[in-house]
Amino acid sequence: MSPPPNRPKAGDSPLGALAPAQGAEGSLVNLLEFDHEGLAAFCEQLGEKRFRATQLFRWIHHKGASDFSQMSDLAKSLREKLAKRAEIRPLTVATEQASADGTIKWLFDVGGGNAVESVFIPEDDRGTLCVSSQAGCAVGCRFCSTGHQGFSRNLSTGEIIAQLWFAEHHLRKRLNLAEGERAITNVVMMGMGEPLQNYAALVPALRMMLDDHGYGLSRRRVTVSTSGVVPMIDRLRDDCPVAMAVSLHAPNDTLRDDLVPLNRKYPIAELLDACNRYLEAAPRDFITFEYCMLDGVNDTPEHAQQLVKLVRDKVSCKFNLIPFNPFPESGLKRSPRERVTAFARILQDAGVVTTIRKTRGDDIDAACGQLAGEVQDRTRVKERISTRSPIRIHREGQHGWSDTQNKQETKA
Repeated sequence: MSPPPNRPKAGDSPLGALAPAQGAEGSLVNLLEFDHEGLAAFCEQLGEKRFRATQLFRWIHHKGASDFSQMSDLAKSLREKLAKRAEIRPLTVATEQASADGTIKWLFDVGGGNAVESVFIPEDDRGTLCVSSQAGCAVGCRFCSTGHQGFSRNLSTGEIIAQLWFAEHHLRKRLNLAEGERAITNVVMMGMGEPLQNYAALVPALRMMLDDHGYGLSRRRVTVSTSGVVPMIDRLRDDCPVAMAVSLHAPNDTLRDDLVPLNRKYPIAELLDACNRYLEAAPRDFITFEYCMLDGVNDTPEHAQQLVKLVRDKVSCKFNLIPFNPFPESGLKRSPRERVTAFARILQDAGVVTTIRKTRGDDIDAACGQLAGEVQDRTRVKERISTRSPIRIHREGQHGWSDTQNKQETKA
C-alpha cells in the first residue's frame, strides 16, 4: 500500500489549482479546463477569431458534445485543428449508485489513487448536484472523516466542471429531456474538500456554471460552502459572488477551535465580519450557517442562546441544523431528535430563521458525511471502491440533505 500523504495544517492547503494543460508537444489540451475567456484565448492560438469560442463553448457545455466531429456549425478546418491540438476529457466513472429516494451518487476516479464523489438530489421543482473541489481535505474538522484522513490534492477546473458536465448530460439522456430543459438546476460546492482553498480552480468553474452559453445557472442557484477562509471570502465577493454557506458548528471560539481548527487562524468575529462584507455583493441577502448537531458537545440550550446573541442584529442569516453521521474515529454521537427540535425552537423564537435538514441517500452512503474521502491505494482504486467503509465529507454534503433546506436555499 502507498503511505498516507502528509497532512497539511488547517488553512495551509495550497490555494492554487492545477494549471490547465498548455498543449506541450505530443499532448492534447483538455478544453474542460477553460472558461469562456480561456477558450477564446485558445482559439486565438489556433489562428481563429475569438467568437469561435462561443460556438465551441456551447457545443461542449450546453449540448454536451464530446467529439469535435459533432460540432456541425464549425468549419471542417477548425474541427481538424481541434482534433490535433485538443480533447474534451471527461472523468472516469468508477461506480454509480441510486437510492430508493431518487438520489444518485457517482464515484469518479481522478487518477493517482484518488477518487471523488458527486451526488444528485432530485426534487419536484429542481435538481441539485453536490460537487467536490478537492481529493481529501486539509481543514481537519473533528466530525469529518475526510478531514481525519488528510489532503491529497486540489482538483483542476476541468475536474470540477467535469462533474457537472457528466451529470447534466447523462441525466438529460436518462430522463429524455428536450433540448433546453435542464436536469441540474442548482449546484452546491459541498462535496469533498474546502472550495476556497482551491480558489484558482474554483472561480473559473463557477463562471462556467453561470455562463448563459453553458449551464446558465443563476448566481442564487450556485452555492459555495466554506469553513471560513476569510481572505478568500473577500476575493470571491469581488470575483464571482454566488450564494454562500458557512460551516459554523459552534457559538464561541473555544468550542469552534476544537471542532473546526481553521477557527484558530480566522476566529468567529473575523468570519462574521467577512460574511457581512460578502453580503454587500451577494445574490442573496443572507448567509446560511451550517450547524452539525453533536450530542453533548454543541447542542445545549445555552449553545442556542449563545448563537442568538452572536448573530441577532449583527449578520443577516439563517441556520441549517444538520444530523451528524457518526464514524468510529470521531468519538462523537448524533444529537437526539428532541434536543435538535428544542434547539431549533430557541433560535426560531428569537427570530432567527432555522431549518432542520432531512437526510437523503442514506442507503447508498450519499447522505451528509457519507461521501468517499479515503486515500485510495494507488494500485487498487476500483477494487477498494466496493469494500471501503463509509466515509464522511467536510462540506454540506457532509451533513446530509434536507428537502426543506434545499427548497429555501436553492430556489430562485
